[in-house]
Amino acid sequence: MTSPEQSPNYGATITRLSLGVVLLAHGLLKVFVFTIPGTVSFFASLGLPAIVAYLTIFGEIVGGAALIAGLYSRLTALLSLPILLGATWTHAGNGWLFSNEGGGWEFPLLLVVLAIAVAVQGSGAFAVKKVPILNNLIPEALRA
Repeated sequence: MTSPEQSPNYGATITRLSLGVVLLAHGLLKVFVFTIPGTVSFFASLGLPAIVAYLTIFGEIVGGAALIAGLYSRLTALLSLPILLGATWTHAGNGWLFSNEGGGWEFPLLLVVLAIAVAVQGSGAFAVKKVPILNNLIPEALRA
């Protein structure tokens, strides 16, 4: 029998996978449902430049896939925070519940908390963790 200190952190794995799936799904939603031009128009209606829409789509798709794979999960989670905080800001005026018209801020804020949890806990079990070529470019503390 293994002690809790020796067993894989399945809670961290579940948190990482949950955040990764949601990010990937939202990125693909922006591409295939809202369309890229539609997403750019929405961001423009918020007063944001088009590049922010493109970076958000890229960050959600690539970041979500990286989290699902467990590739540099701490760094990926930290890099997702501007996207998630931006989503929280976007929905802040719609009330708390995400079921409100326009969606409230409860769900985006939950994703912020999940990203912070992944950044603190790391990848957990079943993770790629690193790519040797990139490993020297990533600070040691963010490699998990």
